[in-house]
Amino acid sequence: MPRLSQDDQQCLQERFSIPSQWQRCLLLFRVARYNTNICQSTKSEEDLQAVPDVKLMGSERMEMRKRPPAEPPGSAAPGQHGEHGAGSPGSNACCFCWCCCCSCSCLTVRNQEDQRPPRVSHELIADLPACEESPTPTLEEVNAWAQSFDNLMITPAGRNAFREFLRTEFSEENMLFWMACEELKKEANKNIIEEKARIIYEDYISILSPKEVSLDSRVREVINRNMVEPSQHIFDDAQLQIYTLMHRDSYPRFMNSALYKDLIQSLSEKSVEA
Repeated sequence: MPRLSQDDQQCLQERFSIPSQWQRCLLLFRVARYNTNICQSTKSEEDLQAVPDVKLMGSERMEMRKRPPAEPPGSAAPGQHGEHGAGSPGSNACCFCWCCCCSCSCLTVRNQEDQRPPRVSHELIADLPACEESPTPTLEEVNAWAQSFDNLMITPAGRNAFREFLRTEFSEENMLFWMACEELKKEANKNIIEEKARIIYEDYISILSPKEVSLDSRVREVINRNMVEPSQHIFDDAQLQIYTLMHRDSYPRFMNSALYKDLIQSLSEKSVEA
């Protein structure tokens, strides 16, 4: 219903000179206008409901798929899931899903991984060969190590000290390989030789081993051919090559290391006290 113009209002004021009648007339007009607006809004809703469903195409269908489903009345709000425990349904939120209230598959996989026992590295499980039993070296023996690499390697105490130094440089496998070859040379039983040769090959020669030693291609080819029928001298060339490598590369640094100097100092102090 249209509003009254100023001319109509003045006309009504002149006709209804009494103020109370004028106010009552305005109230009637306002009630009639309100009822008209109610009827128009109801009619608009009925027209919208009468429109048939239209198939969504292209981007509209994708947009509808992205919309999260409506939550049931009894479900908790997304911000309230932190109040539940780790195993409660409220904690099923997943950072990879758009829905924060669903129980998704990636969360299940994550929970299964958390329940698995931690993997322990093979290197931590495998026991390294123990150091050789040897008496405490004398000051003369330790001084002799500085004269030649052979003097260092012929004594168990010298090999243990040098092996401890190689461990700090992450090259202990060179000494372990050399010691394993020395043990192989002492064997006479064919079956034991074959078994030890296979273990040495897998531990120090194979390119898949984390303890592989550095050898040239010629030596590797010879070892691969002889592995068909290994003998106690199958690794002689490789052992000599590693021995030379330790002599030229690691031995000079060992002589200048704090480990060797501390050993010399401690033995010197003991000799003075005696």
